[in-house]
Amino acid sequence: MGGDSVVEEENERNNGGGEAEAEEKPRTRHKGKHDKEKPWDDPSIDHWKIEKFDPSWNESGMLEVSTFSTLFPQYREKYLQECWPIVKGALKEYGIACELNLVEGSMTVSTTRKTRDPYIIVKSRDLIKLLSRSVPAPQAIKVLNDEMQCDIIKIGGLVRNKGRLEKRKNHLIGPNSSTLKALEILTGCYILVQGNTVAAMGSFKGLKQVRKVVEDCILNKMHPVYSIKILMMRRELAKDPTLANENWDRFLPRFKKKNVKQKKVKTKEKKVYTPFPPPQPPSKIDLQLESGEYFLSDQMKQAKKWHDKQEKQAEKIAEGKKRREAGFVPPEEPKKQSNAHTDNKTNVADLALSLKKKTKDFGMRESAEKLDAADYIAVPDTSSKKKSKRSRTS
Repeated sequence: MGGDSVVEEENERNNGGGEAEAEEKPRTRHKGKHDKEKPWDDPSIDHWKIEKFDPSWNESGMLEVSTFSTLFPQYREKYLQECWPIVKGALKEYGIACELNLVEGSMTVSTTRKTRDPYIIVKSRDLIKLLSRSVPAPQAIKVLNDEMQCDIIKIGGLVRNKGRLEKRKNHLIGPNSSTLKALEILTGCYILVQGNTVAAMGSFKGLKQVRKVVEDCILNKMHPVYSIKILMMRRELAKDPTLANENWDRFLPRFKKKNVKQKKVKTKEKKVYTPFPPPQPPSKIDLQLESGEYFLSDQMKQAKKWHDKQEKQAEKIAEGKKRREAGFVPPEEPKKQSNAHTDNKTNVADLALSLKKKTKDFGMRESAEKLDAADYIAVPDTSSKKKSKRSRTS
């Protein structure tokens, strides 16, 4: 243990000394055979440019056969039969073999000995996918170009309710396909909404924008109109070179989601279940039997029919006459206010009686207030005593 510690201390000293020497003497870089100038280090060369494939780059061809196949719906069968010669001719230029199987309902593409471009088989696979998703053949053939890419967005599994899916698809398309056209102009992509998928063709940047807009619309996160506004603002901000290295979030609008009150669905009351069927409504013959019309002769039936017709005609004539005479009926004159006058008289009499009663009560109260308590106290009468004495003396 003691020997190991001594060795570690010596190693640390040696490392420390080496670092000090490295700091004192800068390391000189010797130019070797790998430090030579490369032909692709020229600043005039655009490294992001996709060059067109040259068959001389792969003269030997493909070693293995690659095959891709895709099923197509039945309603596309007739169109594919008509346009298949155009597709076959376009793929033949790149050395790709194609087959249309109407029995299985599939399209197949595969490489041949004449195939030189190794990536063209992937492009051919995208071509048959687009054809199966109702993209027109002249438009789908453009995907064979190196600058054109494609993306098929599956929207069927994003929403469970089919009614909501159809509504949100209509939001994406817009009235007279105006929303879809605006998206195509802003993103530079071809967009087609068909069934449970959205097919898009364009550059990688445009396809990324299209996928975001479509998913936000179908998931009900943002309406496509708001997404179009944001894309338009981004397009304008990109024109300003001073904002190239800045964050654009402060310029972009922020849309808040509003919860709109939905109408309550009226639930129908469930009827009481009865195992017996409803009574059969009476037929025309049953009604005639009840009224006795069934047993009448033809002449009597015609006479009754004519009589009913005359009655209806008379009723209509009377209604028309009444409607015409309604314009000549004079308006009702306002009634004389005799009742109001008598009511006023009775009201005055009642007021007079109530006033008399109040004055009487008031007088009684005043007389009660003027009463003196001395009047009610018993005091001996002196005058009567004197009279009695005089009568005695006399």
